[in-house]
Amino acid sequence: MMPSYGEPERVVGKAAHVSVAIPGGGKAGEVVVRIRGGSEAYIAYSDQQIDAGAEVVVVADLGARSVSVSPL
Repeated sequence: MMPSYGEPERVVGKAAHVSVAIPGGGKAGEVVVRIRGGSEAYIAYSDQQIDAGAEVVVVADLGARSVSVSPL
């Protein structure tokens, strides 16, 4: 019998730290999310410009390690 690890942890609703500024307007930056007992980097999009160092919340999982974020 295979061990059950449960459902993967979701990133939506998690706070994140902007590591590479997000220019907005469909251009990507990068955020670091604390998840699964560590930190993972995701490509991040936002409707507005968000500077590096800002805290954001993940509002959508776009797949392929990409997320949409909003300022906190």
